[in-house]
Amino acid sequence: MGKSDCLFCDFDNPERHRLVAQNDLAYVRWDNFPVSDGHIEIIPKRHVVAYVDLGEDELIAMHRLAKTACEIIGVRFNPDAFTIGINDGEAAGRTVHHLHMHFIPRYVGDVENPRGGIRHVIPGKGDY
Repeated sequence: MGKSDCLFCDFDNPERHRLVAQNDLAYVRWDNFPVSDGHIEIIPKRHVVAYVDLGEDELIAMHRLAKTACEIIGVRFNPDAFTIGINDGEAAGRTVHHLHMHFIPRYVGDVENPRGGIRHVIPGKGDY
C-alpha cells in the first residue's frame, strides 16, 4: 500500500487532515467524523496496521502527543473526561487499516448512564 492509498499515510495533505500537533514519529488530527466536540486521533507516521507492530519509540511518541492533545482539547472544549481506544482489527470495527488511537472527549450528560464505558462496546456484555 502506497502513501496515496492510505488516508493516514497522507498526513501532510491539508485537504484530508486538520493537524493538531506532530512530532517526528506521530501526529494528531481532528477526527473527520467526530463522536463529540474535540474528538482527535493519534497516528504513527509509519504505516503500521496493528498495535503490537509499533516500535517502542513510536509508542512513546504517540503517548507524548496524547498529553499535548489532551491539554489542547481541555482548553478549547473543557471536557469532563475522555474515552480512549483503538479498534485493532476489522472485528474490532477498524475501517482504516493504519493504526490510530481515538481520544473522545466526554461530557456529563452525553449519555444517560456512562457506567462501564468501553465495557459496553458489545451490547448486552460487560455488565457487572
